[in-house]
Amino acid sequence: MHSGGLPPGISVFEEYWERYDSWYARHRFIAESEVRAVEASLKEAPRPVVEIGVGTGFFAHKLHVDLGVDPAFNMLKAAKAKGVQVIQGVGEKPPLRACSAGTVLIIVTLCFASDPRDLLRGAAGILRRGGRMVSCIVPRDSAWGEKYTRLAEQGDVFYSAARFYTVSEVDRMYREAGVKSMGCWSTLSYGPEDKPRLEEPLHRCSGGFVCMIGVKE
Repeated sequence: MHSGGLPPGISVFEEYWERYDSWYARHRFIAESEVRAVEASLKEAPRPVVEIGVGTGFFAHKLHVDLGVDPAFNMLKAAKAKGVQVIQGVGEKPPLRACSAGTVLIIVTLCFASDPRDLLRGAAGILRRGGRMVSCIVPRDSAWGEKYTRLAEQGDVFYSAARFYTVSEVDRMYREAGVKSMGCWSTLSYGPEDKPRLEEPLHRCSGGFVCMIGVKE
């Protein structure tokens, strides 16, 4: 393991990467619905597409992301095994040239960042002017966000390292990073206690999984 000295939001993924990766297989309908929401958000997105917090590469592999960035070594190994091109680094200071990305993708990574504003500023720095930023979140004020917050309070290994945000809070962070919000695609219109089902994404900023689209000004 390579978790020594890493912040909790990173070390938990370094240590429990296999449990994290298996989540997608155990929650197939939820995972596929989220993929469809991200895919809708990336329609006609300028390339290259860089995913900050690529994790084990579940989304990057399915959506043909050009490059994945993550600080967790074991996560990167799993993503690379899926055929994803990866580089080790953090979103606050991505190891990429300024203005080199056409699109930056951030999927449920803001909630694990020690300072999400720094992460968004770092991500915006590698994004060229007019490029697209897509941040997918579990809104704190959604039924899913409320459930995960309760799990965090109960000591869940992953969610205890997370802090969830509302759409309006991330919108303010976008503006601070020089990114203009341009709408959302969302999914998980049902609650966490309902029977999971496959959903097509909705062009709105509410739901259990919301992908916020922005453009660098």
